[in-house]
Amino acid sequence: MKKIKKNLYAKWVDYQSLDPAKKLAQDSAKNTSKYFKKLGFSELPESRGESAYVWEQGDVYMASVLECLGTKNLVADEMVKITGKTYYDVIASDTVAAAVNDLAATGAKPLALHAFWALWNDDWLLNKKRTADLVSGWKEACDIAQVTWGGGETPSLTKVVAKGAIVLAASVTGIISSKTRFISDKKLKIDDRVLLLKSNGLNANGLSLARDIASKFTKGYATKLPNGQMYGEAILTKTNIYAKLVQDILDARINIHYISNITGHGLRKIMRARGNFTYVIEKVFEPQEFFSFIQEKANLSDYEIYETLNMGQDYAIFLPAKDIKKAQGIIKKNGFESLDAGYVEKGPRQVVIKPKKLLYKGETLDLR
Repeated sequence: MKKIKKNLYAKWVDYQSLDPAKKLAQDSAKNTSKYFKKLGFSELPESRGESAYVWEQGDVYMASVLECLGTKNLVADEMVKITGKTYYDVIASDTVAAAVNDLAATGAKPLALHAFWALWNDDWLLNKKRTADLVSGWKEACDIAQVTWGGGETPSLTKVVAKGAIVLAASVTGIISSKTRFISDKKLKIDDRVLLLKSNGLNANGLSLARDIASKFTKGYATKLPNGQMYGEAILTKTNIYAKLVQDILDARINIHYISNITGHGLRKIMRARGNFTYVIEKVFEPQEFFSFIQEKANLSDYEIYETLNMGQDYAIFLPAKDIKKAQGIIKKNGFESLDAGYVEKGPRQVVIKPKKLLYKGETLDLR
């Protein structure tokens, strides 16, 4: 499994090498905010580089985000050969979840969502079962998020998109109807508690690693986990959608100080906020068997796997200690599991995960 490990870190090195291009793009983007001013609006600078971009529009804030699914659909394309199921209801739901979960992290209620389905060519749509699953899964996810599906684009991009494939993304616009509900890292404070929500599984991150592992087995995605579940089906688990949950917590007059959507970068993502805080995590959900299987087969240490995959954790919600029990009641009512996992303290920007004896320093994570 040494090749898998090398590929994983090659990807990380490549990401870091993009810093000059990222800075150029960020500086150029900031320059375009002058057009908001001409229309009488203004951006919230602290939202740049956050989960979603936020601007002031009269008495309210508006927010928008664009997210791509990644390569999870490539797993579905292989699993259909094994089980006959298309899994595109899952693929559609995860694409919507990727966008609305990031939007919700700013406190925004989603209003309108647009689909981007780039096809190899229009023949992709001739598979009626797969297309029906994609559409129904997308609509169901919109119902869960309580967002209007406003339309989208389905370009045919032969020779750009791989033969027989599809690239999926979603953009969503939302509203923060009361400006006090805007969530940014400016609200984060020492002694805030960290609530971790339990993930359903891998979500839409770490797929390159997961697919590399499948390629090493004779049975590929049909390889059985110790619990009897097929490896491919474990990957194809729907991501939780948190848009309604965040609104329910805010409706209960709980002041959320920050949310970090733990997707890529693993539990290091807990320290996404710009301030110099130390995040002490005293409890974590034990990862589902699927994660342990990946760790074993890829021969990765705890340090390496927890900085790569979510390991069973989803959102990190930062709250005043007095609101923890009330928030956990709302989370449970919405059908999710949570842990009062840790706290924020004064110190260098880092995450300390006590149960695993792990320390991630701020310089290992540059998201902006």
